[in-house]
Amino acid sequence: MSYQLDTEFIGKPHEWDPRRLYSQSGADWQYRVDFERMRKDRLQRAREQMEAHDLGALVLFAGANIRYVTGSYQGNWKYNINIRYAVLPNGGEPVLFETAGSDMVCAKMDMPWMAGRVRPAMTWQWAEGAVPYMAGKMVDTVIEVLQEHGVRNERIGIDNLDMSSLQAFQERKVNIVNGWPAMSAARVIKTRDEIELLKQASSIGDAAMWKIKYEWLKPGIREREIEAKVHEFMLNQGFEIIYDIIVASGGNTSPYRRWATDKMIRQGDLVIVDINAVGPSGYFVDFVRCFKCASKMTQQEIDLYREVYDSMYAGIEKLRPGNTTADVAAAFPKYDDDKYGTVTLQQFAHSIGITLYEGMWISRAYSLDYPAEIKENMYFAAETFAGHPGLPQTCRLEEDVLVTADGPAVFTLMEHMEEAMR
Repeated sequence: MSYQLDTEFIGKPHEWDPRRLYSQSGADWQYRVDFERMRKDRLQRAREQMEAHDLGALVLFAGANIRYVTGSYQGNWKYNINIRYAVLPNGGEPVLFETAGSDMVCAKMDMPWMAGRVRPAMTWQWAEGAVPYMAGKMVDTVIEVLQEHGVRNERIGIDNLDMSSLQAFQERKVNIVNGWPAMSAARVIKTRDEIELLKQASSIGDAAMWKIKYEWLKPGIREREIEAKVHEFMLNQGFEIIYDIIVASGGNTSPYRRWATDKMIRQGDLVIVDINAVGPSGYFVDFVRCFKCASKMTQQEIDLYREVYDSMYAGIEKLRPGNTTADVAAAFPKYDDDKYGTVTLQQFAHSIGITLYEGMWISRAYSLDYPAEIKENMYFAAETFAGHPGLPQTCRLEEDVLVTADGPAVFTLMEHMEEAMR
């Protein structure tokens, strides 16, 4: 049974307020994240988009897409190596093809909502001379599900393919089309419970940033040591995996080096930390803060910080229902996106959820000419950078933002540098 929260007092949905944070644990006295409702809501969104894109079925190989429609997760290592897959027939229930052996046994035990719909996956990659044979066996298992639901001859959306499986589908004359737009459109609008989990991930990310600033960041510590401490803290707080922790200090901030090294951090270094990690039940946090190690910021550094902060929040302010990605991109400063006509991932925004990048990117490279509508309950990471040549050090920032009917709600609440906020 799904319950509705009484919002008469708080005046808006609980999930829209970053200060209204549920515990990760369950309780008998409060209705928190409802995982059964989330699985049903996600599946319904996939079905709606399958109908909108005129698909007889979706065949899914990407781990996040499989998780979205089945609720299945067996570790990050399985996400994108094409050894398992799922079929969602139009009008039917999803069928999961799981790795045979103990993995399939675990899936049957762990997911009673998939009872009777977990079958052995036919693996084909890395089979050397047997690749065409095994790819054919895999496609045959998919066709079996399509035939069971009477959609064998309809348009079948597939999220991604390698050449061997593409050939096997073509040899069997399956009418395959691009299924990624349907899954992207489903995932880019977050359900109530997805938003709650994104909020939990943000809260833990905030706590990690606080520990960096007030406990761990000292002269003599190395970038990789900060990275390691963040790993340990976030895993202890219930994160599934740590995707990447970028720590760039001193000269590594200009040009910005987007990975941690064993460089020692010195007094007076600016330190950019970008936390990318998979939080409770698979939902990401991705945000950035810039700190000054053991000294006050100079006026030049304050000016750079404000340049980044102001441009980032100019874009965030445009994350409102009815606006477009062109409105957001127009608020970002000109950068190499304009110069080269491609995305630098430095002056942009991107949708996040159960993957770091999902739904859409917003960049001056194309969003000004190819605008997409911003809708309620989309969730973005917005990030900007001061990348001027010749700077000894520079700054980068990023926030995670929910699009609500009332406007943007920033979920990453870690404070900004006090000197730059005056």
